[in-house]
Amino acid sequence: MTIAFFDFDGTITRKDTLWEIIRFHKGRAAMYTGMARLLPALLLFKMKQIPAQEMKERVLKYYFGEMTEQEFISGCEKFCQQRLPVLIREQALTAIRNHQQQGHRVVVVTASAQHWVAPWCNTENIGCIGSRMEVKDQYITGNLVGINCNGEEKVARIKQEFDLTQFNEIFAYGDSKGDKPMLALAQHAAYKPFRS
Repeated sequence: MTIAFFDFDGTITRKDTLWEIIRFHKGRAAMYTGMARLLPALLLFKMKQIPAQEMKERVLKYYFGEMTEQEFISGCEKFCQQRLPVLIREQALTAIRNHQQQGHRVVVVTASAQHWVAPWCNTENIGCIGSRMEVKDQYITGNLVGINCNGEEKVARIKQEFDLTQFNEIFAYGDSKGDKPMLALAQHAAYKPFRS
């Protein structure tokens, strides 16, 4: 058996989808207003004074905190239908379909939340492992459940889902430092493979 793991943001997509999902849900004006209010924290994050998970949770809380999960799910599904297709790299989609045609299992492993990646994965018959957003009393809190799915956590989540000894060949595709541990799992690793 063969399995192929794909990072999502920057590998399959041309842009980071966190800001794209915010723009889709809230509109451009609200997105930029929020960025201005979050600017002090964003600058501290750039200077490595705030960890990535804390920064992500601040952003998610600001834009989506206290939104009902059903409203959020509905918006994420529309995002996957209406906005996401134009962000997908054609070369990445071709690589995914080549794997599928050979009978390989294909799984997206992403730091983005499963809420806005899984609907697209489902339409493409791809597995999805991503960061998990906390829901309390049917409302989004903005917190993540567990650790942001990046770096070593990508490997940990993969190993929770799959017994890798069952696969003869492992492929992995990524574009950032956070993908390096996942790439190290594979006999066939491709770094920034779909940039043209």
